[in-house]
Amino acid sequence: MNYAEIKKHDVANGPGVRVSLFVSGCTHHCKECFNPETWDFKYGKPFTQETVKDILGYLEPDYIKGLTLLGGEPFEHVNQQGLLPLVKAVREKFPQKDIWCFTGYDFEKDIMGRMVSEWEETEKLLRCIDVLVDGEFMIDKKDLNLVFKGSSNQRTILVQESLSSKKVCLWQQP
Repeated sequence: MNYAEIKKHDVANGPGVRVSLFVSGCTHHCKECFNPETWDFKYGKPFTQETVKDILGYLEPDYIKGLTLLGGEPFEHVNQQGLLPLVKAVREKFPQKDIWCFTGYDFEKDIMGRMVSEWEETEKLLRCIDVLVDGEFMIDKKDLNLVFKGSSNQRTILVQESLSSKKVCLWQQP
């Protein structure tokens, strides 16, 4: 897996000050994507054990609320494989910090309906994620008034609550 960028102090992709990892590789190719360079799986730098250590270090300060995963597409299979050791390490070292993830895939149809049964990493990854913003960015549904998403078709899902109840539970801004 490659990654495009790590933002050590991000306030745009989830609540509070966060560390954000932009992975490389995406097959959605949304019209007017804000990161089209990340469609290429080879873009950026290799994601290594050293990268994991760096991210864990960036998460140490108390003022950092959590980690956000975006892209590119975190739920591309190769990216799930690369991200799983990171999210497990974050859960172990920082159980009080939350993990947000942005995906162009639909939670029920794509992730729960297909990926969970195809790839063992999917369920393990989901077990570590607190909030998932799902759905492709759609330019005709773009809405600048939305919080932490770009188009009105996207949802902000409480992952653990949704897995427990077997129905989609939405996050509400406090």
